[in-house]
Formats: sequence, structure tokens, C-alpha cells
Amino acid sequence: MNVRHLCVLLYLITSQAVAQGFAGLGTQAEGFSLPDPDRQLIFPQDHGAHPDFRIEWWYLTANLQDALGQNYGVQWTLFRTALRPDEPQEPMEGWHSPQIWMGHAGLTSATHHLSAERLARGGIGQGGVTTTPFLAWIDDWKMEGQPDLSKVTLFARGMDFSYTLQAATDGNAPLILHGDRGYSVKSAAGQASHYYSQPNYKIEGTLNFPYGAVEVSGDGWLDREWSSQPLSSDQTGWDWFSLRFDSGEKLMAFVLRSRNGDEDYASGSWISSSGLVQNLSQDDFSAHPLEYEKVAGRSIPVKWAITLPERNLSVEISALNPNSWMDTSVAYWEGPVQVEGSHHGTGYLEMTGYN
Repeated sequence: MNVRHLCVLLYLITSQAVAQGFAGLGTQAEGFSLPDPDRQLIFPQDHGAHPDFRIEWWYLTANLQDALGQNYGVQWTLFRTALRPDEPQEPMEGWHSPQIWMGHAGLTSATHHLSAERLARGGIGQGGVTTTPFLAWIDDWKMEGQPDLSKVTLFARGMDFSYTLQAATDGNAPLILHGDRGYSVKSAAGQASHYYSQPNYKIEGTLNFPYGAVEVSGDGWLDREWSSQPLSSDQTGWDWFSLRFDSGEKLMAFVLRSRNGDEDYASGSWISSSGLVQNLSQDDFSAHPLEYEKVAGRSIPVKWAITLPERNLSVEISALNPNSWMDTSVAYWEGPVQVEGSHHGTGYLEMTGYN
């Protein structure tokens, strides 16, 4: 199967599943494993792949600055999707493997947003994940490093950009388990995923734009998530925020939009500067669009208000570059944001399902 055939296959999968949640993520999960609220996450094993689940991702975003204080954003993502359940006792190899790998990379400044995509069929060595040492790759794109993910190096490139980054924690930064010990509920009907983050990376490296190279440093946030039916069939997309405040506190929050706006589902995590986590329900915080812009022919909310009364938080979230559109097989908005108000900081915003 060449790349063109793979693109057609992915298009058919997603187009046939439009009525089954965004990108088909609300499709029934018959034959696949389901997240278990009683399962304890185990590391480093859970940094690796879970082929008995239908979908998962390794997702790192970074807020960076150059020597002049100019802001930038980077996204590196590897997705794994299974076309059908695999047999964990005798997983199929080569072209018979049901696993598909997809990589997304984004590079953003105030004036440029560049994106690229890679597609691979599982079982032939073109993409995959190993845990000891850790390596996630598709073609020559790589995230590799220590088994505990305390240090990783990232590389990705597109037609007109590339980047190489080194990311490290101080060695004591805890992994953040969202929801109930990593069991993150996504709908009132009970759809869920296993979800954890490492939001404490310090990053340095080089960004290569069409106009030249830029040396940068800053902060990074890794998200890991896997499921087989993470959305309900009526959920059309999401707005996801990862925010880092100057106080050292952090906020992860998402709103899953339904066709009936009165049935939107929200959840999140408040992370103290020491890594303690408070789970947030949709009654604890609010996220509302303030300004829209026309992006890729769509009306996209590029400025938001977020309030969290219990933490005396009332902030406005503004896109560094409103045109941060990921022009990929399943297109979406993803880019760095600035935080102003009761708290100051930076972060990332992802918005899907805006047609």
C-alpha cells in the first residue's frame, strides 16, 4: 500500500464515520480493548504502544523564545490507529498488520505557521514505538530518549521547515495522571481514555524556517492517551487547553462539543507547582470564545476566556498566530497561546471539528 492508497483509506474511514463522533472516534469499539477504571498505569511499559486499543498518540507541544524574546510554538505528534483488532498473542507482521501510523508536525511564529504529515503502514518498520530505550518514529521523524522520558530528543521536517529539540525534566518531575489515576472520562455516556502528561520539560534547540535558523529555548508538555472509543457518537470536536502559568501552576482543560450544545462535556486538571493534581469537572471552570477569525475558510475562535473561581483564575487566552491551521488528512487548529489576566503565562490550544 503506497502513501496515496493510505491517504484514500484514511479518508474513507473518517468520511464514513462523520456521524460517529469527530474523525470517527465515536465509532463502536467491538473487538478492541476498552479503558479500565481499575487499571493502574505502569511505567515505562505504558510509554509504549497498546495495539489492542484502536487509537493512541504521543503528543509534545512547546512554547519557545529566541534570544530577542520572539515567541514560537512547536508540535510533534505520532498517532497509531488500528484498522481492526489485532491478536496480542500472535500480532500480525508486515503488510498484514492492521496498524497505521501517522505523524503531524507544526512550527509556528507570529508570522508563519508550517505543518507536515507522514503516513505509514505498521509491521514494515516505517513507524513504531519501543520503550527501552524509548523511541517513537515515523520515517526519519523521531522522539527518542530515556525509558522514563526524563530526557528526549525530537526531530521532524516538512517541505519548508524542520526542527531539532532537546527536552529534559529535572529528574524529579512527576507524571500527571488525569481523571481517576489516568482514567479520563470523555462523555456523560461514559466513554473514556487512559491519559497522562509530562508537562515539565525544559527545551532548547533549533528551528529552521524558510528564512533561516533560529536558536530557541522554553517549555514543553507531553500528552499520552489511548482508547478505542474516546468520544460518544454525537460529539463533533473539542477545544483543549494546556496552560503553564508564571506561578509554576498548570491547567489542562478540554470541552467536548456535542451536536446539541446543551450537552457539551468538560473536564480538566489543576496542577500545583509541586505536581499535585486536582480533578476538575465542568462545574468547576468555564471556557468561552471571545473572538473569531476566518481561518482556512472556517470561523475559528482564536481568543478565549477561562475562569476557575476556586483558584481565583480569570484569564484571556490569545493565539500567537490565528492562522495556525494544520492542513493534514484530518485538519484542525493547533498553536501556541499567550495568557493574560489574573494569571500570566503561555500554553497550547487545539481545536477540532470546525467545518
